[in-house]
Amino acid sequence: MAATAVDRVRAGMRRSLALWQMPWLPLVMVAAAAVAVASEQQVPLVLWSSDRDLWAPAGDTHEGHITSDMQLSTYLDPALELGPRNVLLFLQDKLSIEDFTAYGGVFGNKQDSAFSNLENALDLAPSSLVLPAVDWYAVSTLTTYLQEKLGASPLHVDLATLRELKLNASLPALLLIRLPYTASSGLMAPKEVLTGNDEVIGQVLSVLKSEDVPYTAALTAVRPPRVARDVALVAGGLGRQLLQRQSASPMIFSPVSYNDTAPRILFWAQNFSVAYRDHWKDLTSLTFGDKDRLNLTGSFWNESVARLVLTYEQLFGTTVTFRFILANRFYPVSARHWFTLERLEIHSNGSVAYFNASQVTGPSIYSFHCEYVSSLNKNGNLLVPGTQPSLWQMTFQDFQIQAFNVTGEQFSYASDCAGFFSPGIWMGLLTSLFMLFIFTYGLHMILSLKTMDRFDDHKGPTIALTQIV
Repeated sequence: MAATAVDRVRAGMRRSLALWQMPWLPLVMVAAAAVAVASEQQVPLVLWSSDRDLWAPAGDTHEGHITSDMQLSTYLDPALELGPRNVLLFLQDKLSIEDFTAYGGVFGNKQDSAFSNLENALDLAPSSLVLPAVDWYAVSTLTTYLQEKLGASPLHVDLATLRELKLNASLPALLLIRLPYTASSGLMAPKEVLTGNDEVIGQVLSVLKSEDVPYTAALTAVRPPRVARDVALVAGGLGRQLLQRQSASPMIFSPVSYNDTAPRILFWAQNFSVAYRDHWKDLTSLTFGDKDRLNLTGSFWNESVARLVLTYEQLFGTTVTFRFILANRFYPVSARHWFTLERLEIHSNGSVAYFNASQVTGPSIYSFHCEYVSSLNKNGNLLVPGTQPSLWQMTFQDFQIQAFNVTGEQFSYASDCAGFFSPGIWMGLLTSLFMLFIFTYGLHMILSLKTMDRFDDHKGPTIALTQIV
């Protein structure tokens, strides 16, 4: 059944690729794209299980069919009632059926596929189901739906946490594994990111296989995709994108990596600028562009302390050294290790400028990411100068760093600095409180009204009201 599902998707992919040879297709695609913008977006959903006969063949999943939330529940209900009680939900930031077309082994090139572990899991699974287009509303409520059906709260896990869990075949468990697609897509090609996510899927399934735990797994996307593809893979680029001039994409560099016996510290920023006496220098290309000339002398790493040292010759007329000092500590309250960027030091001409960066923190198994890490007030002021006023100013845009539990040349899932209470949320809360105050005051005034307790009787004497002066 797994092979049948995969072949059905691949057959649809072959027919779609063959249509590119037709001269009228670009005009049709432009019209279809205009309709698609206004239509509801969809994401693919791949299901497989270690139990047999959980799904009947999806006979109505023809080309263009969109699986609704009601139809999706008819597929999931039998699997949750009759199948394993351990459910794995792989959530990727973005995913589209075009990703499988562009990077999957749809023409037999399995050695070149970015989904080798997923394809192998579908081939070996006793039960599987592939839904190329599922209504995004149905997918957005999938976690809540699974939680209600299983009667178990979702547990966000990574590979290290999964190895420590002891799953029971009789007790329900809902495990969520995030596959960060877009978080790293700016640092490497989409195919490499998809391949890395596929390796995570393979490692998770290997852990479950080693423990002989029955499971049902699902792979889908958190939100509808904007297709991430290499332009070179699409011949002609849809009629040269209707002869439209494409803007030059900005140059993207790989992260700085400090290695001893293995990669230990990763550091990256879209823009790295520093100022001395209000004279700014852009160090982005010097830091991330030419790795051979980058001087990392003095960098150091162990399991509790890490130090990344960047030295630049002839910067502001002298040699300037930047030191990122990070510490890794265990906190019993959270029962896990957390890292903190203790301080950032700037050494030049025998003097040292310190910046407190203790707000740059997160779990040690994650990296840290922030849109701006800067000493400027307008950018959040995460870097606090040790002395005021400071001759030095620094700004990192799209900053990301990881110094512990680094695996290869790729960042782990990022702990972001974005706060929960955004300006919009604060405005909504204050407006709601103001309206609640008005409502409470009005209700109080209404309850304070007093009605007349005496009324005029035309048969009796007239009521005389004395005037109070």
